Amino acid sequence: MSALRIEGFVIVSADGRLANARNVMPDDLKIEGDKRFFTAALDRADLVVHGRHSQEEQPNAPKRPRLILTTKVATTAPDPDNPKAILWNPAGCPFETASRRAGVTSGMVAVIGGPGVFGMFMDRYNTFWLSVASKVRIPDGEPCFPGVPARTPQQVLAGHGLHAGAPQLIDQEHDVSVTPWRRVG
Repeated sequence: MSALRIEGFVIVSADGRLANARNVMPDDLKIEGDKRFFTAALDRADLVVHGRHSQEEQPNAPKRPRLILTTKVATTAPDPDNPKAILWNPAGCPFETASRRAGVTSGMVAVIGGPGVFGMFMDRYNTFWLSVASKVRIPDGEPCFPGVPARTPQQVLAGHGLHAGAPQLIDQEHDVSVTPWRRVG
């Protein structure tokens, strides 16, 4: 049993998109209730994992250890722009090695995207927190996971053995709810 608990976090549009066609999160998805939920979750994280387009815009972001996925290094390397970050090439070394190099061997790992990063951990999530902005549509946007839009984000998570818990309304004005998808057993 790993000492690392892997949790994913994303807010998506009603059509399963997390960014527009230029890989930029539109303002329509920057919803206050989800920001509060996301910030609180990241404040509990021991390590944040993301790709080059994904990041967080919270005040504590510079304090958090992180792995940034890239193909620009062979295995891992310090990020020259962030002393708390390690650049990680998953083709060059396993996640456990990269997390050790980031100084994290136990606790909660927050995976925050993008689609390829989410896909890498699909069979490893303990919990995936899926926030859905049901009033937002991004027809030509970036799908949140590999396999979307042919399948819904919920179908993708279920297909990887995760089970939906009770959704929680986190922003009534914008009709945004978050559902924990957990691995059982």
